[in-house]
Amino acid sequence: MAKKYKLKTHKATAKRFKKSGSGKILRTKGNKGHLRRNRSKRAKRQLDTMKEVQGKQYQKNIERLAPYL
Repeated sequence: MAKKYKLKTHKATAKRFKKSGSGKILRTKGNKGHLRRNRSKRAKRQLDTMKEVQGKQYQKNIERLAPYL
């Protein structure tokens, strides 16, 4: 039997994305670094939610970079 190798996870990708229970790849939203005092509470709260990654090619690239999500 041929030896199967472990794949290395791209750590930056693993930190930015996660997989939902149904298998969708979720991402965090950007623009959270600084200058948040100028935003409304509602706008800041909306930045905390996760969004589904749109686009098959993006999903494929993420799967390749982080195979064990």
